[in-house]
Amino acid sequence: MAKIPNFKRLWQRWLRIESPRRSVVRWSNPHKTGLLLVCCLVAIISSWHFLVEPDLKPGVMAPFDAIAPKDALVEDSQALQQKRSDLIPRTFVQVIDKQTSQKLLLQLEKQLIQLELVANSSDRDRIGPINLLPEEEVWLNKRSSSAKKFWEDEIYSAAQRMLSQGLINTLAIDQLENASSLQLNQLGEKDGPAKTLGSRILANTFFGASNLKIDAVRSQRLLEELITKQGIPNIQVSKGDLITRKGDVISSQAFDVLDYFGLVKRSPKPFIWLFNFSLALAGCGILILIMRREKPCLQPRHGFLALGLLVITQASKVWFGAAVSPLAVLVPPTLLLSQGIGTPSALAWMSIASLFWPVPVSGIGEGRMLVACIAAAIVAFQGGRMRSRAQLLQMAVLLPFAALIGEWAVLRTRFDSASSAWGKLAPNSEELVSEALVMGAMLMLTILLIPIIENAFGLITRARLMELADHERPLLRRLSSEAPGTFEHTLMICGMAEEGARSIGADVDLIRTGALYHDVGKLYAPKWFIENQTNDTNPHDEINDPFASANVLQAHVDEGLKLARRHRLPRPIADFIPEHQGTLKMGYFLHRAKEIDPSITESQFRYKGPIPRSRETGILMLADGCEAALRSLDPKTTDEAAYSTVRKIVESRLRDGQLKESSLNRAEIELVIRSFVKVWRRMRHRRIAYPINSPSASTPA
Repeated sequence: MAKIPNFKRLWQRWLRIESPRRSVVRWSNPHKTGLLLVCCLVAIISSWHFLVEPDLKPGVMAPFDAIAPKDALVEDSQALQQKRSDLIPRTFVQVIDKQTSQKLLLQLEKQLIQLELVANSSDRDRIGPINLLPEEEVWLNKRSSSAKKFWEDEIYSAAQRMLSQGLINTLAIDQLENASSLQLNQLGEKDGPAKTLGSRILANTFFGASNLKIDAVRSQRLLEELITKQGIPNIQVSKGDLITRKGDVISSQAFDVLDYFGLVKRSPKPFIWLFNFSLALAGCGILILIMRREKPCLQPRHGFLALGLLVITQASKVWFGAAVSPLAVLVPPTLLLSQGIGTPSALAWMSIASLFWPVPVSGIGEGRMLVACIAAAIVAFQGGRMRSRAQLLQMAVLLPFAALIGEWAVLRTRFDSASSAWGKLAPNSEELVSEALVMGAMLMLTILLIPIIENAFGLITRARLMELADHERPLLRRLSSEAPGTFEHTLMICGMAEEGARSIGADVDLIRTGALYHDVGKLYAPKWFIENQTNDTNPHDEINDPFASANVLQAHVDEGLKLARRHRLPRPIADFIPEHQGTLKMGYFLHRAKEIDPSITESQFRYKGPIPRSRETGILMLADGCEAALRSLDPKTTDEAAYSTVRKIVESRLRDGQLKESSLNRAEIELVIRSFVKVWRRMRHRRIAYPINSPSASTPA
């Protein structure tokens, strides 16, 4: 019976295919779940239009040629909408707002109360709702209570009649007074004080007010009646007419015709959606697989960064549609990933982002996509090698011009077929220049954000490595001043490790920077290490306690990690601090301890590790072990003797299992050994002994 293969074992074997001993960092279940959710989000964004959007819409590029199958009279939706827009501002129906009418009546009541207070007051200068004329003031003082009630009832009746007819807030006040006077026929002559006072009170209350509101239902009904009377605009289509050509922008009229003939699919397409969702989800999985294959020590947050950039890119494509610039959405993220993770990962990201396009490729132009992919590939290859911010800025300035020329050359090329989308999508010079400027601005923004993203996601770029390798950094300045012997030892190891990395194609910049910081923990107690002792006094001899001495040696690793966290060193640099010692034996103190108590176990005198998990930390461990032995050799020692000395140390590390997870093979180790001897010979070459003459000997006779 066939045995079902273990997927997990196949996955681990595939990751280690280049180096069987290469360690793979395990991700926790919460991290795996989070990455899966982000992958699902990318897949949803990439495929959601198959569920909620028609496959075609005005403004996008036509993915096919369409011919009218028969004669037809199609309603022109754009012209109809334009007619609606023209009619809406001047087509509305108003009705009486009862609440506003009630508020105006209450305001009129307050005006009459204030007028009564003025009439009953002995103070002639009392301010009322209106300025009274002399005859009106006399009439107010002489009227009887029955006349007062009759006058107020007429005022209320006139107000209700005016409100029932509707008030316009733009009517002039003199026109409003005339209208009020006409409503007060029962109050005597036109110029009589009762009538003039009443009309002025009403005009003062209603001026600038309106009790009308728009009735949306009646307004819409009136609008439809007017459109029907004027005629609905139509598009005359004859059989055989060309509706759209592949690569042309779909106009509103073309969309109406396509929709009329059933060429626009509006219904959800679950099977197509499921296929595209699965394809996008698989693409995200392939991206993570390639990233982990390239860097088995990849951290989960690096995966979140790559997938997060994919989410932003896919969302931009959906939001901007056919107007999206492939250069602007593909090139900047590729630069970021090539700087922080590596060229293969950046190329994989660019490939997947360019394939998962929510609109057809012909909709944005095959030529533009081709130029964008070429530019992104250049960025992926060059971005991973650039070692300074200045080089990145130069690329951000020069690449948009190169892309501009490339787009112009490709998109202006005419092919044999006049209907080719390549020829149809040749934009004008202004569009090309604007696209290049947008790309340049996005690259500049990416370069500005790289330092922030480095700290947030634990990335380490070439430029960051060069900055950390500056000897004027505070931690390195402390090491050179407080532990000068350790600093000189560090520089010697740095040269050896750098040459060893160069000989096998390892990361030279990483190992140079890591070597500079590998012994910073000795700042905790520099005098306890022999290279910093300037006299014959050795603190280890004074305490005469091998266990305490072993604790001091282990402390330089622990304190180094604390300093790395305090100074925010990137994780790949901090890894050099414990891994350069691995789980090596503290042989001298183990021997002294066994002299005191033979039952002492070896594990008590080993470093806590971990052992080297990369080629770079493995090379540094070998350089650290060989430096003292090579330094003690006489300059006249032959290269064969030096090889023999170094090989013995390396073999002891191999037998101790210190390099089993470093992925260094025998051939690479042999090259590293030769590079160590080359550096030793370069630094310990013989010099000519110059004679030093005494002053008397140099004085002429």
